[in-house]
Amino acid sequence: MPPSAPQGEVALITGAGRGIGRAVALRLAADGVKVGLMSRTETELAEVAAAVRKAGGTAFELPGDVVLAEDVERVVGELTSAAGGLTMLVNNAGTGKSAPFAKTSRALWDEMIGLDLTSAFTVTQAALPHMLLAGHGRIVNVASTAGIKGYPYIVAYCAAKHGLVGMTRALAVELAGKKITVNAVCPGYVDSAMTERNLQVMAEKTKRRVEELRREIEVMSPQHRLFSPEEVAETIGYLCSSGARGITGQAISICGGEIAC
Repeated sequence: MPPSAPQGEVALITGAGRGIGRAVALRLAADGVKVGLMSRTETELAEVAAAVRKAGGTAFELPGDVVLAEDVERVVGELTSAAGGLTMLVNNAGTGKSAPFAKTSRALWDEMIGLDLTSAFTVTQAALPHMLLAGHGRIVNVASTAGIKGYPYIVAYCAAKHGLVGMTRALAVELAGKKITVNAVCPGYVDSAMTERNLQVMAEKTKRRVEELRREIEVMSPQHRLFSPEEVAETIGYLCSSGARGITGQAISICGGEIAC
C-alpha cells in the first residue's frame, strides 16, 4: 500500500517479544511513541503489548516472520494503516548460533545471514518510504560487538553483524540530507534468553557447567558482567530522540570497555 501521512511518532520493533525488543518497546512507549511489535511468537507479543498498555502506551501486535518479504510488507502496511505512519525502526530480530568454521554448514551460514542481516535490509526497505513521507526518521540496527571484532566459533554470526554495521554506515551517508538517522548499537553479552540458550548448548557440547561458562563470558568485559536489555534500550531510546539528530552512521558499543575506540 502507498505511504500514509504520519500522526505522531510511530516505531516498528522487530524481535519485540522478549529481551532487548521488549525493553525497547517499553522505553519508546514511555516517551509517547506508538509501538508496533513484530515477532513470530504471538503469545509473547500479547504479553509485551499488555505491558505497554498497562504503562499507558499504545501498542500494535503484528505477528510475522522478518525473513519472509510478504510478512514484512503486510506488517508495515497494517502498522501504517492503524497508526497513521511510521517514523522509527528498530531492527532487533536476530539470533546467534556457534560452530567451528570447519563444521559451519551452508545451512547455518544462510540462516545467520538471512535472519541477522538480510531481514534488516528487507524491513528497512519497506519502512523507509514512510519516513521519507514524514520528512524525518530514526533507524537503529541492533548489531553486536561481533559486528566490530572477531570471536572464535561464530564466523557466520560475525559476518552477518559486520554486514549490518556496514549497511548502517552506508545508509546513514545516503540519508544524511533527509533528516533520517541510521545507527547501530553493539552490545556485548546480554543477560537474555538467547544468551541462556547458547550457554546451555555450550554446556552440553563441552560437558561443563553453565555457571562456569557464564563466568567466562562475564570476564570478557572489563566490568565483569553481562548487560541488561534495559541498558541497550536506553541507548536506543536516546538515538530515537530529537536530541540525537546529529548522531548518524555510528556503531555504539555497550560492552563495559571490551571495545574502546
